[in-house]
Amino acid sequence: MKLMPIIIIALMAGGVVMLISASKDMSTYSTFTHVKNSGESAKVVGMLSKDKPMYYNAEENPNLFTFFMKDQNGEEHQVTLHSAKPQDFELSEQIVATGAFDGDKFVASSILMKCPSKYKNEEVLVRSNM
Repeated sequence: MKLMPIIIIALMAGGVVMLISASKDMSTYSTFTHVKNSGESAKVVGMLSKDKPMYYNAEENPNLFTFFMKDQNGEEHQVTLHSAKPQDFELSEQIVATGAFDGDKFVASSILMKCPSKYKNEEVLVRSNM
């Protein structure tokens, strides 16, 4: 058997594996209730609960930031991000938190913020250091 067909088959198999792994990240948005019931990691879109406290103390633990978020159904939960507090977080119009529940708290592996801008909408991605 010639080497070229083997290489082509290996490249095709690698492409299929990459497409399957990429499709897992193209999931639709969920709600807190759905994520809690499924027990799996998912993306939850919502808004910052500005009436609830945020906690970030860089001197005590620079990789711990907690805040409260309401999903599209109005359900509110505490979100923990093991990363620094993003700059201008309070100004975000919308938040997409990717993560799963640990008990009653939603632990985010990353957050994506939609921030208001004078000229255009900007999105800021923050990943956890976990």
